[in-house]
Amino acid sequence: MKSWKLSTRIVSSVMTVVILGIVFLSIADAGFTRYEITERLDNSLQEVSERLQTMVAGRLRSLRSTSIAWLPEAGPRTLAYQVLNDAGEVVLRSQNAPTTPFVIDRKTGFINIPQFRVYVAAAGPQKYQVLVGEPMIHRGGAIRRAVLISLTPMLIFLPVIWWLVRLIVYRALRPLDQLHDEMRSRGSGNLLPISPLGLPDELVTIQKAVNTLLGRLETALSTERAFAASAAHELRNPLGALMAQVQMLRCMLPEGSSLNERVELIANRTRGLARTVEKLLQLSRASSGIAFRRDRFDLLAVMQVLVDDLSCNLPVDSPIIFKKNGFSGVFIYGDMDATGILLRNILENALLHRSNATPVIVSILPDRTITITNDCIALPHEILTKITSPFVRGGTTVHGSGLGLSIANNIAKQMDAKFSLYSPIPCTTRGFCVTLQFPDLKTQKKDRD
Repeated sequence: MKSWKLSTRIVSSVMTVVILGIVFLSIADAGFTRYEITERLDNSLQEVSERLQTMVAGRLRSLRSTSIAWLPEAGPRTLAYQVLNDAGEVVLRSQNAPTTPFVIDRKTGFINIPQFRVYVAAAGPQKYQVLVGEPMIHRGGAIRRAVLISLTPMLIFLPVIWWLVRLIVYRALRPLDQLHDEMRSRGSGNLLPISPLGLPDELVTIQKAVNTLLGRLETALSTERAFAASAAHELRNPLGALMAQVQMLRCMLPEGSSLNERVELIANRTRGLARTVEKLLQLSRASSGIAFRRDRFDLLAVMQVLVDDLSCNLPVDSPIIFKKNGFSGVFIYGDMDATGILLRNILENALLHRSNATPVIVSILPDRTITITNDCIALPHEILTKITSPFVRGGTTVHGSGLGLSIANNIAKQMDAKFSLYSPIPCTTRGFCVTLQFPDLKTQKKDRD
């Protein structure tokens, strides 16, 4: 679904209404202005015709043929006139008027012709009739200037209106942005209630509901962590005591006793049960959100400690090969204990399922990616897609809990790390590879802040 911002939608909607309103208002204003200008020009044209009708009557008595009244500075925009006798002949005209009558039908009133808007005055007592024409170029220019003058302020102030609307909307939605930022910061393990922000009544209810939800979530997570800690204490101690008793029983049995095989079986089953309990407790801690905490630490140091710890019980010919690629430190934001559980489960899985005690190779890449590979028979694709689910195993005969990769995948999601599995190893036909890419430090810090 395409993302959108409430402020942008409000500004767009308001500005759309404003622009449409201005467009309709401009059309109405332009029509009204055109009507008013046309009416005023028509009134002036009629007034000029009627006055000219009375002024030329005395002069026309001495005219025997067509005369031209030369007017100073007469141009294509100047009013033109004609005086017609009773026979419809032009007896007097201005120099910018045509030699033929403006119109054949000399009915009193306004008439439009291609180049002029003509007013035909009523014939006087001397049977002379005055026709005054206003050039269309002059009338059109006057109307355009009047419309432009009326519309220019609207066009000029439209950006100002947009800026004011945008400013008002963003200021009105600022409390919503503050609430959004506070709620977003709670996505990284910060479950503290949102402090008062001076929100409007519509948002106070949301803030109270979010604080209530955060309180319930904090209580649930605290209960989960307390249960995990109590279960670890209550289960480890009896299993440890049982293992001690089994070892004492082994020491008490004579050499070559038929019971030694049964004691060894009990010891192996006890150790397996202890490992399963440990993995279940880790899974419980991972499911309770242990990895949501965000602290800055050195990932390289954590990996080095794990490699050293697991290498203590390994044969010399099958070590863990740690390739640092020249890095002295790789810093990320996250929970150090959760990261240790994550990496330890991946390493233990690689050590447990490798073939013929081959080395496990751990490498750190420049983009904060850790790769852990081991040699084994390639897994079928259908198993590879389900192997991160609890209690799903790769089909080998090696005893395991089926929880290691599930725990690692759960913690990786909480840390926003990209967790990928490959089998066979790319460009080979065997092996198993786990890649773990942590987010960029700047991105992690931004999310943390």
